[in-house]
Amino acid sequence: MKKIAIASFLAILASGCTTQTYLMANGGNSTASYNKMQPFFVSGIAQEQEVNAAEVCDGADKIAKIQTQQTFLNGLLNGLTYGLFTPRQIRVYCK
Repeated sequence: MKKIAIASFLAILASGCTTQTYLMANGGNSTASYNKMQPFFVSGIAQEQEVNAAEVCDGADKIAKIQTQQTFLNGLLNGLTYGLFTPRQIRVYCK
């Protein structure tokens, strides 16, 4: 039992949260205009819905940055479903 607990702890410690940020322009709001969990399936290959950042910010010229992140909760859901459900947090920041 102790070996399983140690192996589980090391697996959790080895897994990390990832963040990708796409900077479109300098400046912008410090709080996200759009911040939702986006569902992906089959280890992130199959995307169910898309976010139109230009629509969120009322124009492509008003986009400051777009950020995708796999949080601890997203990773936990991914692990519990063996990679079938792989959510990511999507944030859009406007000027």
